[in-house]
Parts: sequence; C-alpha cells; structure tokens
Amino acid sequence: MARILILSSWVAHGHVGASAGAPALQALGHTVTQLPTVMLSNHPGWPHVAGMPVPPEQLGAMIDAVAANGWLAEQDALLVGYLPTPEHVALAAGLVERMRRLGARIVIDPVLGDAPKGLYLAEAAAEALRDSLLPLADVLTPNLFELGWLTRAPVDDMQAARAAAETLLDPAQEVLVTSAPVGPGTTGVLRVTAEGAQVCPVPLRKGVPQGVGDVFSALIAGGLAPGEALGHLSDLIDASLHAPHLRIAEAAATWTRATPLTATEI
Repeated sequence: MARILILSSWVAHGHVGASAGAPALQALGHTVTQLPTVMLSNHPGWPHVAGMPVPPEQLGAMIDAVAANGWLAEQDALLVGYLPTPEHVALAAGLVERMRRLGARIVIDPVLGDAPKGLYLAEAAAEALRDSLLPLADVLTPNLFELGWLTRAPVDDMQAARAAAETLLDPAQEVLVTSAPVGPGTTGVLRVTAEGAQVCPVPLRKGVPQGVGDVFSALIAGGLAPGEALGHLSDLIDASLHAPHLRIAEAAATWTRATPLTATEI
C-alpha cells in the first residue's frame, strides 16, 4: 500500500478536495497525510458556508513539522489540488521540489474551474499554477475545461483534446484528462503520454455529487492505473447518484471491489 501526502482543500462536512481523496484512499488501504490549503464547513455550493484559506506561512510550518517528525521522507507520492492564491502556488512549488528530492511521485490536479461556471479562483492564482507548478508534475489530471484554459486550445472533440494535452507533456510524463469528449452520452478519461493516447469511456450520468475529480486524482496518486481508478470511481458514482455527497464509506463494500475498465488506443 502507498503513502500519499495531499495538499488541497478540506471540508468538515461532505466529500470534496482532500476530504474526498483521503477517505477513498484509506478505504483501499493506503495511508494519507493531509495539508489543508483552505478549511471550510462544506462545499461552497451549499446555502451556508464558513471558513477561510490556511495562511501559507502556517502551512509552511506544518510541512516543516511533518518533515521534522520524519514523515515527509516516508511519502510515496504528493497530490497537489486546490490552491487559492499565488502564495499558495509558490508554497506548493517549494513542497514539490522538496518531495521530488526525497523520491516522491508528483501528481498535480490543476483545480481551476469547470464548465459552464468557468474559473473557481482568481486569474492570478490560475496563471501562477500554469506557469510555475505544471512544469513540475509527473502526472497532470485536468478536467476538459481546465485543459482548454491551460492550453488556450480547442478541446471540443477527442482529437482536439489529445492535441491540447500533448502540449503539456514536456516535462510532464502523463496527462489524464477527465470529462473527456468521447461522444454523445459518453465521457471518460483520456490518457496522453509520449508513447500515444488511450481512452477509458464511461456513460454520462445525471445527479453526480461533487468530488469525483478529487477521488480520481487521489487514486492515481495512490498508484492505480487509469482504468483501475476509473473502475472504482464509476462504481462509486453509481452508488452515489442523486445523493448529497459521494457515498465513500456507505458503499465501500462495492466500489472498492470494482473491476478495472479497459482502455482503447486512439
């Protein structure tokens, strides 16, 4: 089993950010350390929300304490998710460099926004992430909107999305595009590497709770292949349709035993 450090958002109630990725990884037997970039009562889509970003200097002190206790060097992977300000991006870049020297695999989920709402964070933070953090990744997991924003390229169909993802491959080793435009009534994950591209299709569903992208990125950080991760996630989605939150604990007996999905070359 892997040991994963997650630097991302955290909510007291529900499953988004680290509060989605961590319990999903733990249900599969992995060990997770969490560093919250923001601490909120719940996802901001609910009528009432409270909380605030964790100051970068406080996060830096937490990282130093984790390192001093010997836990930073134990991590197999670092997952970087939501970063609310350019200062948080700078802190994340420093942590990435530090953990790369320790041999950790770096997975970056560029949490910028989604269609049709657009950007979730200030453009200055998004630009800082694009310019200083993306080049440090081993694996990138943008959704389709984020891929288009990062590359300023069309992503309307599979070939366009593949071409856009290929522009992010240097020096990143792997790009996994979630919400890929597979076809009518179908989405999935597009995997692009220097060796080629594959797609794992899944049907589009209605009533999917927040947090599925966070779970997918976490499972990738845990060392799962895209088809394995998407198999688990697809079963978790089916068990959670129209629920207020992903049923990570309630449905663990089924989704943790899911069959991997098959990728096809494109």
